[in-house]
Amino acid sequence: MYATMLNLNRSDCKALNLKDIYSVHKTVYSLFPETPEKSRDFLFADKGGDWNGRKILILSARKPLAPEYGEIYSKKVTDAFLQFDHYGFEIIMNPVKRDAGTGKIVSVRGRENLLEWFTHKSPGFGFEIVPESLQVNHMKVLTYQKSGKTCTHNSAVFIGKLRVAARETFIESFKKGIGRAKAFGFGLLQIIPIDINES
Repeated sequence: MYATMLNLNRSDCKALNLKDIYSVHKTVYSLFPETPEKSRDFLFADKGGDWNGRKILILSARKPLAPEYGEIYSKKVTDAFLQFDHYGFEIIMNPVKRDAGTGKIVSVRGRENLLEWFTHKSPGFGFEIVPESLQVNHMKVLTYQKSGKTCTHNSAVFIGKLRVAARETFIESFKKGIGRAKAFGFGLLQIIPIDINES
Protein backbone atom coordinates (compact mmCIF):
# COMPACT_ATOMS: atom_id res chain seq x y z
CA MET A 1 0.00 0.00 0.00
CA TYR A 2 1.06 3.59 -0.68
CA ALA A 3 0.12 6.72 1.25
CA THR A 4 0.20 9.80 -0.97
CA MET A 5 -0.41 13.49 -0.38
CA LEU A 6 -1.51 15.47 -3.42
CA ASN A 7 -0.65 19.13 -2.90
CA LEU A 8 -2.48 21.63 -5.10
CA ASN A 9 -1.77 25.35 -5.13
CA ARG A 10 -4.34 28.00 -5.95
CA SER A 11 -3.70 27.94 -9.70
CA ASP A 12 -3.87 24.12 -9.73
CA CYS A 13 -7.27 24.21 -8.04
CA LYS A 14 -8.49 26.77 -10.55
CA ALA A 15 -7.24 24.74 -13.53
CA LEU A 16 -8.93 21.59 -12.16
CA ASN A 17 -12.10 23.54 -11.30
CA LEU A 18 -12.21 22.03 -7.81
CA LYS A 19 -15.58 23.20 -6.58
CA ASP A 20 -17.23 20.09 -5.08
CA ILE A 21 -16.62 16.44 -4.16
CA TYR A 22 -17.30 15.30 -7.73
CA SER A 23 -14.49 17.45 -9.12
CA VAL A 24 -12.16 16.11 -6.41
CA HIS A 25 -13.32 12.58 -7.30
CA LYS A 26 -12.42 13.14 -10.98
CA THR A 27 -9.02 14.60 -10.06
CA VAL A 28 -8.07 11.59 -7.93
CA TYR A 29 -9.41 9.08 -10.45
CA SER A 30 -7.25 10.65 -13.16
CA LEU A 31 -4.19 9.41 -11.23
CA PHE A 32 -5.32 5.77 -11.45
CA PRO A 33 -6.14 4.72 -15.04
CA GLU A 34 -8.68 1.92 -15.32
CA THR A 35 -7.42 -1.46 -16.43
CA PRO A 36 -9.53 -4.47 -17.47
CA GLU A 37 -8.49 -6.54 -14.46
CA LYS A 38 -8.63 -3.82 -11.80
CA SER A 39 -11.53 -2.39 -9.87
CA ARG A 40 -10.97 0.70 -7.72
CA ASP A 41 -7.97 0.01 -5.51
CA PHE A 42 -7.57 3.37 -3.83
CA LEU A 43 -9.25 5.62 -1.27
CA PHE A 44 -8.95 9.33 -0.68
CA ALA A 45 -9.83 12.04 1.81
CA ASP A 46 -10.09 15.71 0.92
CA LYS A 47 -8.10 17.45 3.66
CA GLY A 48 -9.32 20.83 2.48
CA GLY A 49 -7.20 23.92 2.44
CA ASP A 50 -7.40 27.67 2.22
CA TRP A 51 -7.04 30.50 -0.29
CA ASN A 52 -3.56 29.23 -1.18
CA GLY A 53 -4.36 25.62 -2.04
CA ARG A 54 -5.69 22.23 -1.10
CA LYS A 55 -4.43 18.83 0.10
CA ILE A 56 -5.84 15.41 -0.77
CA LEU A 57 -4.71 12.28 1.07
CA ILE A 58 -4.72 9.05 -0.95
CA LEU A 59 -4.24 5.42 0.08
CA SER A 60 -3.67 3.02 -2.81
CA ALA A 61 -2.48 -0.46 -3.72
CA ARG A 62 -0.42 0.99 -6.61
CA LYS A 63 1.50 4.19 -7.07
CA PRO A 64 -0.48 7.06 -8.59
CA LEU A 65 0.56 8.61 -11.88
CA ALA A 66 2.41 11.92 -11.85
CA PRO A 67 -0.36 14.55 -11.88
CA GLU A 68 -0.86 17.15 -14.59
CA TYR A 69 -1.43 19.70 -11.83
CA GLY A 70 0.04 19.76 -8.34
CA GLU A 71 2.70 17.66 -6.67
CA ILE A 72 2.52 14.25 -5.05
CA TYR A 73 4.53 12.75 -2.21
CA SER A 74 4.19 8.98 -1.76
CA LYS A 75 5.56 6.52 0.77
CA LYS A 76 5.02 2.82 1.43
CA VAL A 77 2.79 1.75 4.29
CA THR A 78 4.68 -1.04 6.03
CA ASP A 79 3.05 -4.16 7.46
CA ALA A 80 4.45 -3.20 10.87
CA PHE A 81 2.40 0.01 10.82
CA LEU A 82 -0.78 -2.06 11.10
CA GLN A 83 0.38 -4.20 14.03
CA PHE A 84 -0.15 -1.75 16.91
CA ASP A 85 -2.99 -2.20 19.39
CA HIS A 86 -4.10 1.42 19.72
CA TYR A 87 -4.39 4.25 17.22
CA GLY A 88 -5.60 7.79 17.09
CA PHE A 89 -7.90 8.13 14.10
CA GLU A 90 -9.82 10.50 11.89
CA ILE A 91 -12.30 9.50 9.22
CA ILE A 92 -14.80 11.23 6.94
CA MET A 93 -17.96 9.12 6.84
CA ASN A 94 -21.20 9.09 4.90
CA PRO A 95 -23.45 8.22 7.87
CA VAL A 96 -26.48 6.31 6.63
CA LYS A 97 -28.61 3.41 7.77
CA ARG A 98 -31.46 1.33 6.41
CA ASP A 99 -34.87 2.40 7.68
CA ALA A 100 -36.54 -0.57 9.36
CA GLY A 101 -39.98 0.44 8.12
CA THR A 102 -39.38 1.37 4.49
CA GLY A 103 -36.11 -0.43 3.76
CA LYS A 104 -34.71 2.78 2.29
CA ILE A 105 -31.24 4.13 3.02
CA VAL A 106 -31.57 7.28 5.14
CA SER A 107 -29.07 9.72 6.61
CA VAL A 108 -28.13 9.63 10.28
CA ARG A 109 -28.47 13.12 11.76
CA GLY A 110 -27.78 14.76 15.11
CA ARG A 111 -24.58 14.64 17.12
CA GLU A 112 -25.70 12.03 19.66
CA ASN A 113 -27.18 9.79 16.97
CA LEU A 114 -23.96 10.01 14.96
CA LEU A 115 -21.79 9.12 17.96
CA GLU A 116 -24.02 6.16 18.78
CA TRP A 117 -24.09 5.05 15.12
CA PHE A 118 -20.29 5.03 14.75
CA THR A 119 -19.67 3.35 18.11
CA HIS A 120 -22.19 0.64 17.23
CA LYS A 121 -20.67 0.08 13.76
CA SER A 122 -16.99 0.04 14.81
CA PRO A 123 -16.73 -3.64 15.97
CA GLY A 124 -17.72 -4.67 12.45
CA PHE A 125 -14.68 -2.78 11.21
CA GLY A 126 -12.34 -4.69 13.53
CA PHE A 127 -11.94 -2.11 16.29
CA GLU A 128 -13.58 -0.65 19.36
CA ILE A 129 -13.73 3.01 20.34
CA VAL A 130 -11.81 4.04 23.44
CA PRO A 131 -14.52 5.36 25.82
CA GLU A 132 -14.95 9.14 25.96
CA SER A 133 -12.54 9.72 23.08
CA LEU A 134 -15.00 9.92 20.19
CA GLN A 135 -15.91 13.29 18.69
CA VAL A 136 -17.89 14.20 15.58
CA ASN A 137 -17.31 17.42 13.65
CA HIS A 138 -18.06 19.10 10.33
CA MET A 139 -21.55 17.66 9.97
CA LYS A 140 -22.91 18.82 6.62
CA VAL A 141 -24.61 17.88 3.38
CA LEU A 142 -22.41 17.90 0.27
CA THR A 143 -24.02 18.49 -3.11
CA TYR A 144 -22.74 18.18 -6.66
CA GLN A 145 -24.03 17.97 -10.21
CA LYS A 146 -23.64 14.75 -12.21
CA SER A 147 -25.28 14.02 -15.57
CA GLY A 148 -27.61 16.97 -15.08
CA LYS A 149 -28.83 15.76 -11.69
CA THR A 150 -28.17 17.17 -8.22
CA CYS A 151 -26.66 14.51 -5.95
CA THR A 152 -26.14 14.74 -2.18
CA HIS A 153 -24.09 12.99 0.46
CA ASN A 154 -24.43 13.39 4.21
CA SER A 155 -20.95 13.94 5.69
CA ALA A 156 -19.41 13.86 9.17
CA VAL A 157 -15.84 13.69 10.46
CA PHE A 158 -15.21 11.29 13.36
CA ILE A 159 -12.08 11.71 15.51
CA GLY A 160 -10.98 9.58 18.45
CA LYS A 161 -8.92 6.66 19.70
CA LEU A 162 -9.44 3.02 18.88
CA ARG A 163 -8.36 -0.39 20.09
CA VAL A 164 -7.85 -3.12 17.52
CA ALA A 165 -10.23 -5.98 18.32
CA ALA A 166 -9.89 -8.18 15.22
CA ARG A 167 -6.58 -7.64 13.42
CA GLU A 168 -7.44 -9.09 10.01
CA THR A 169 -10.75 -7.22 9.84
CA PHE A 170 -9.05 -4.01 10.96
CA ILE A 171 -6.38 -4.33 8.24
CA GLU A 172 -9.08 -5.02 5.65
CA SER A 173 -10.97 -1.91 6.82
CA PHE A 174 -7.83 0.19 6.53
CA LYS A 175 -6.98 -1.06 3.05
CA LYS A 176 -10.46 -1.10 1.52
CA GLY A 177 -12.20 1.64 3.50
CA ILE A 178 -15.39 1.53 5.51
CA GLY A 179 -18.94 2.64 4.93
CA ARG A 180 -20.61 3.96 1.81
CA ALA A 181 -19.61 6.43 -0.94
CA LYS A 182 -15.91 5.55 -0.83
CA ALA A 183 -15.56 6.68 -4.44
CA PHE A 184 -16.37 10.22 -3.28
CA GLY A 185 -13.81 10.57 -0.53
CA PHE A 186 -15.50 8.77 2.36
CA GLY A 187 -14.24 5.85 4.43
CA LEU A 188 -10.46 6.33 4.50
CA LEU A 189 -9.34 5.44 8.04
CA GLN A 190 -6.52 7.86 8.84
CA ILE A 191 -4.57 6.42 11.76
CA ILE A 192 -1.49 7.04 13.87
CA PRO A 193 -0.18 4.60 16.53
CA ILE A 194 -0.50 5.83 20.12
CA ASP A 195 0.38 4.68 23.61
CA ILE A 196 -3.02 4.60 25.25
CA ASN A 197 -1.44 5.09 28.69
CA GLU A 198 0.23 8.34 27.66
CA SER A 199 -2.23 9.80 25.18
